[in-house]
Amino acid sequence: MIAIIDYGAGNIKSLQSALTKLNLESCLTNDKQTITNSKAIILPGVGAFKDAIDALNQYGLVEILQQQAKIGKPILGICLGMQLLYEKSLENGEWDGLNILEGIIKRMDDSVKVPHMGWNTLAKQKQCSLLTNIDDQAFVYFVHSYYVDKMPADQLVSSCHYGVEIPAIVQKNNIFGMQFHPEKSGKNGLMLLKNFGEMI
Repeated sequence: MIAIIDYGAGNIKSLQSALTKLNLESCLTNDKQTITNSKAIILPGVGAFKDAIDALNQYGLVEILQQQAKIGKPILGICLGMQLLYEKSLENGEWDGLNILEGIIKRMDDSVKVPHMGWNTLAKQKQCSLLTNIDDQAFVYFVHSYYVDKMPADQLVSSCHYGVEIPAIVQKNNIFGMQFHPEKSGKNGLMLLKNFGEMI
């Protein structure tokens, strides 16, 4: 069973529907025991970084996510959920993240329209089983204003260009992140979620 972390961060029913379509059992939960007993974790999220990290702290989920990451459980962060995995964010201040991955979340340059909203391509940067049956330059759906900077280059799986090179898929061992929304990305998004399911 995949635990989808439920901390009040937006509508995540579409993500659960996508997993159900793939015959991947999941549940929305903020229960520590359920999270501990799960085979994998998905950390979704939309909205503001500070609100999200405050909610995770309020539910007592920061330490449990850090522990589960440390013991090797597969964890997938999606959109804001990916950003929360990093050391800190510079969104409207400076806020500590989960510190599971190295990097800083910063705002996109005003040389492009912000937020970055709509379809963009994934440029493969390294081989990863998450990309099985995903073509180079495959389209996925983005909605975000912030991106990860100063991350280790060897953890970059795919990127997209939008003013700057934006890390779109990242991986460090059992930890994965997708800056876009796979549940809104048609067949490519479903394939990525299927591949994550097969890695569990």
